[in-house]
Amino acid sequence: MKIAISAAETSGDLLGAKLIESLKKQNPTIDIEGMAGEKMVASGCEQLWDQKLVNVMGFSEVLKKLPALLRLRKTIIEYFSTNKPAVFIGVDAPDFNFVIEKRLKSQGIKTVHFISPSVWAWRQSRIKKIKQSTDLVLCVFPFEVDFYQKNQQKALFVGHPLAQSLSPRKNHVAGKNIVLMPGSREGEVKRLLPEMIAAAKLMTKQDAKIAFHLVLANDALRHWAEQQLDGLKVTFSSGDAHQQIEQADLVLVASGTATLEVALIGVPMVVVYKLSAISYFIASHLLKSPYASLPNVIANKALVPELIQKEANGVNIAQQALQILNSDNQTLVKEFKNIHAQLKHDADDEAAKAILDLINE
Repeated sequence: MKIAISAAETSGDLLGAKLIESLKKQNPTIDIEGMAGEKMVASGCEQLWDQKLVNVMGFSEVLKKLPALLRLRKTIIEYFSTNKPAVFIGVDAPDFNFVIEKRLKSQGIKTVHFISPSVWAWRQSRIKKIKQSTDLVLCVFPFEVDFYQKNQQKALFVGHPLAQSLSPRKNHVAGKNIVLMPGSREGEVKRLLPEMIAAAKLMTKQDAKIAFHLVLANDALRHWAEQQLDGLKVTFSSGDAHQQIEQADLVLVASGTATLEVALIGVPMVVVYKLSAISYFIASHLLKSPYASLPNVIANKALVPELIQKEANGVNIAQQALQILNSDNQTLVKEFKNIHAQLKHDADDEAAKAILDLINE
């Protein structure tokens, strides 16, 4: 049995890797191939295309790479139209994967989308495209299923894979350790890290005992990041975000999946984000949710501060960070534990079972 898969982002690589492991555990004879990252390859996926080819964020950023992205998507559609799989799985990256799913579904190939896009939060008109493209949507948040049921789309809550692999930390001894997590894409890192560094300098002036650690997704931007420090003492690492979060008293984090990772481990945070001007203009007119970060969306209240666009500056970040660092955050930690309990299922195994059941229908 051959399964096709397409994961186009760093977070999708992690999700895809865990899913592949569960699929192979439930059916060792499965062959899985497609667009994959390093973790998916390590889990047994044959990489036909490297996910780094698609790892871009923001409307204007995508426009620059649009011709190459369209060519790649056409290539993937043509390949799986000829080499028909039992099912095609689009992992996240909805704007890229839905077109592939729609074309393959029209040819009688079963399609699954994992995970649900934030259609409940913004661009709700996408539900029409989802229904045309996808036989089954696998949801990682329980409230998403309600939205799909109202729109007559088959969907299943499987839990969040990160809640399966991450747990609230125990016996943390409070200190003054701040972790900087400016994102995984070059554009967001270059927009956010300078503001985080500006904040760190302001905080150091107020309290010289605060220690800063910068986590990068990989070493590609390490040299650039070092040049931004301007004398600020910061330790570096890459690819070890979870270990660093566990040791942190506070995380300054780019809005995205990382905010959920921080919450599941149970660490206070300040969420920051900046898009290019045109990307923000478009996004702000399409957003339906009052919140940008996943912890706030899940709780449906402002658990953590969100500093977006012009608000994401050194002064504001420092002010919010110092306030949290000097507070008793036990109530917030309890809220994070509730989020973990809500999302923890055997997500990978349940997702794999749902996919195999769909194939056998």
